Amino acid sequence: MMHHGEYKVVGGKLVVVDLETSNGTITDVSLNGDFFLEPDEALEDLNEAVRGLPTDASHGTIRDAVANNLREDAVMFGFDADAVARVVRRALGHATKWEDHEWEILGPEIIPITEQVALDEVLTRQIAKGVRKPAIRFWDWNEGAVVIGSFQSLKNEVDMEQADKYGIQVVRRISGGGAMFMEAGNCITYSLYAPESLVDGMSFADSYPFLDAWVMEAPQNIGLKAHYKPLNDIATEAGKIGGAAQKRFANGAMLHHVTMSYDIDAQKMTQVLRIGREKISDKGITSAVKRVDPLKSQTDLERMEIIQVMMDTFAQRTGAKQAQLDDATRQAAQQLAETKFATEQWTARVP
Repeated sequence: MMHHGEYKVVGGKLVVVDLETSNGTITDVSLNGDFFLEPDEALEDLNEAVRGLPTDASHGTIRDAVANNLREDAVMFGFDADAVARVVRRALGHATKWEDHEWEILGPEIIPITEQVALDEVLTRQIAKGVRKPAIRFWDWNEGAVVIGSFQSLKNEVDMEQADKYGIQVVRRISGGGAMFMEAGNCITYSLYAPESLVDGMSFADSYPFLDAWVMEAPQNIGLKAHYKPLNDIATEAGKIGGAAQKRFANGAMLHHVTMSYDIDAQKMTQVLRIGREKISDKGITSAVKRVDPLKSQTDLERMEIIQVMMDTFAQRTGAKQAQLDDATRQAAQQLAETKFATEQWTARVP
């Protein structure tokens, strides 16, 4: 059988492979693309490394075979062994591209914060079961909240006395990462639900800019230039505007979400959040207030106008169609919020 795969390295070059397989084995390989490789003979090293591998070889198996078979003086520029493994897995149908899926866009609805985080778990599990198409969902809410990461200490991250003073609800999400200060109308938050095959073989560090590459285009459509700042920050020339978090389920589905600051009461945020010196020690700044430069200060567009630009950009990049949450999903999220995400047991599971 003949197989063809392509992969554009984030910030790098296009890697293409044409394979022949027979009886569960890769029998012939032609790796090509606009990458750079020295010396020329090293190209056959790459082909030879893949030739003879089983068609169900894991990403790690392919990557290691390539790395181990490459001559010592070889130089790969614009791609690496991971990229070769990824394109081979794509050609064989184990790894997928954006366009391999039918995407849906779930527009913003005002939903309580506890149900918002519950929806993330419900929708991701639906993806794993194959009962929902991959989707992006934009949040909306009408309450003040802090959403802390799955592994954060409640007492170390939030001053509960100040949170109570300002009527700020604290909830814990299922993904890692840092606390999100989310007053109504002040943030743009979206969640992406997809099969893990979309990031097959990718480390978390590599998958963040890959999954949010389309987001870099959306600000350009409103006159801003955005870029990714490792590990998981999104920034413009004016400063940080948001951050990402991710959760991969053992059953083959993944959740990736981003919160971007549209407007912010920075003084209130620093009273409610316990942002210590260690948190900002590697940022080259002395004030946590200066870490975030909200979109409102960089554009004349309203928050909902920016969200519409983002939805349009995602649709153009993926072919996604507008959809709505069904009643059964909402009910499942409400029940999960009541039994898990609104409980003290969950919120304070890391005291």
